[in-house]
Amino acid sequence: MSYHNPVMLKECLDGLNIDPNGVYVDVTFGGGGHSKAILERLDKGTLISFDQDPDAAKNAPEDDRLIFVAQNFRYLKKFCKLNGFKQVDGILADLGVSSHQFDSAKRGFSIRFDAELDMRMDQTSDLTAKKVINEYDEAELHRIFGMYGEIHNSKTLAKTIVVARLRESINTIAQLKEIVKPLVKRGKENQYYAQLFQAVRIEVNQELEALQEMLEQSAEILKPGGRLVVMSYHSLEDRLVKNFINKGKFRGEVEKDFFGNEIKPFEQLTRKAIVPTEEEIKENNRARSAKLRIGVKL
Repeated sequence: MSYHNPVMLKECLDGLNIDPNGVYVDVTFGGGGHSKAILERLDKGTLISFDQDPDAAKNAPEDDRLIFVAQNFRYLKKFCKLNGFKQVDGILADLGVSSHQFDSAKRGFSIRFDAELDMRMDQTSDLTAKKVINEYDEAELHRIFGMYGEIHNSKTLAKTIVVARLRESINTIAQLKEIVKPLVKRGKENQYYAQLFQAVRIEVNQELEALQEMLEQSAEILKPGGRLVVMSYHSLEDRLVKNFINKGKFRGEVEKDFFGNEIKPFEQLTRKAIVPTEEEIKENNRARSAKLRIGVKL
């Protein structure tokens, strides 16, 4: 089973500033690359790894220091507490879709294959891409295409899909691509389809809501001096992470106390996001859009 090479592995590990006897959380286990590297740096420490994808659990190594939680990371605080940890030393999140999920045709994440419209990271969830495309009303589709896909003609796109599904149910990737093809500029097909798929995938998996919940909980369970290390792959995620680390909130300005001191849970470690080297991008195309941000708990 092929999984992606961990993006910016050294930068993530350095960002966590690992104490060999500390408690760390990898909220996006995936292929286990980051988790395995953290375990190599632990002595008597503990690593709690989260992943809602059943395929990911198959990659979990037999290791007494590892606690694998087969859940969405929006339940971070709950499962840390259930395992006896009220506070932790570091949290790592590598957001986005793993290469395995993209490369598995039947999962419906990739525009390269034809398959049922699925896109669920959690295979037990009721909400699929097929349900979004066939059952959401025109206004809801317009909203998610514009907000999550940043698609310029999102209103026309929503209307086109609603009209097409009156004739027959839209069940496959090939059907969906064929229906929207007339709306796409020639030569820009893949970019357009990628934006459309991103929008639907974010909705199906409630990715931005889950990310916000996880970030808020990270501020509660990290020890003072603990590290929050988050790698994102598109501007919507990066904006949430940046605002939360810089301001302690997702929108608006940072709050201040009576004396004018900023009230926020984190201090950013680097002023700008860390990005991969050109060499890494050549070796691993998935790294090209990655941005890494690190917050230190105050």
